[in-house]
Amino acid sequence: MESRILPVDGWSKVVHFTDKNSGLNALISVHDATLGPSCGGCRVFPYESFEAGLEDVKNLSRGMTYKNALGGIPFGGGKAVIFANPKTDKTPEMLRAFGQAVDSLDGLYYTAEDSGVSEDDMKMIQSVTKFAAGIDKKGVGGNPSPFTSRGVWRGMQAAARQKFHAESLNGLSVSILGVGAVGMELARLIHEEGGTLVVADVNQAAVSEAVERFGAKAVTPEQAIAADVDIFSPCALGGAINLDTIDVIKAKVVAGAANNQLRTPDMDEALRARGILYCPDYVINAAGVISVGLEILGTWTNDEMNRRIDKIGDTLTEIFKRAEAEDAPTGAIANKLALEVIAKGAKAA
Repeated sequence: MESRILPVDGWSKVVHFTDKNSGLNALISVHDATLGPSCGGCRVFPYESFEAGLEDVKNLSRGMTYKNALGGIPFGGGKAVIFANPKTDKTPEMLRAFGQAVDSLDGLYYTAEDSGVSEDDMKMIQSVTKFAAGIDKKGVGGNPSPFTSRGVWRGMQAAARQKFHAESLNGLSVSILGVGAVGMELARLIHEEGGTLVVADVNQAAVSEAVERFGAKAVTPEQAIAADVDIFSPCALGGAINLDTIDVIKAKVVAGAANNQLRTPDMDEALRARGILYCPDYVINAAGVISVGLEILGTWTNDEMNRRIDKIGDTLTEIFKRAEAEDAPTGAIANKLALEVIAKGAKAA
């Protein structure tokens, strides 16, 4: 195993790990550890270049800093990416090598599931390091995806109250871009509440499942973004809202599970200028990492998770009201609130 620290301004530590025997090529990024050791998932993805993977892990780890702060858990922001195709390249040897990489940081970073990583994968990683979570143990913790879905659903309800003065999602239309583990469960929750669905995914089997189970309308990813619906829910990889798509969005609310939904920070103001209510991604999708955090702390219970999930809607409502009062975009307000939490943590340390 070889490792080298990359000099990245503004980040606590970014390390590149390679292992010839297992084929591991990974980055672990710790953005900030003011509130505690960093915590965030590991993503397995065939990035087109090293630079693309580095940019992604930097953005993801920074988002985790804010997510953990507003999620009320004592962890800083961290993330990892493995350069590989999760369907064809991922092996037990590679996962164990990644676990050794995590372990070498001596608790500076706790890892968990993200795109391309399953609970079984995490068990393999945990076989070589104690700094891994997101694993069900007698009904405690486990795969964070269902919790993320429920948190997004609660956040979506809060946005519907704010924008449409609606008490539920019944009768509202939602376009979901990405019906993987999180998006599919979110679709179920919306469907059972009486919402109508438009869905898109590069995985046609997932689309077919959503059509069959929920009566969803299948469209292309481009059509999902431009769909004439009440709510657009990006639940795939990041960057769905960018210069090419901002003007075609017809929805009045953006509320999804994806990380880094805004390709560039100015999209926050661009959405506001178009009268679109944006639910900051790291606020609405925080339930998964909250579950992981409580699991690490040993304080995970069903009641506590439900309380935390319900609080996501309350936090978003606070952001919406403050954004109105300060005449500012919601993303900027969320960042401000997160930095306030981190500043208090630094003062208390």
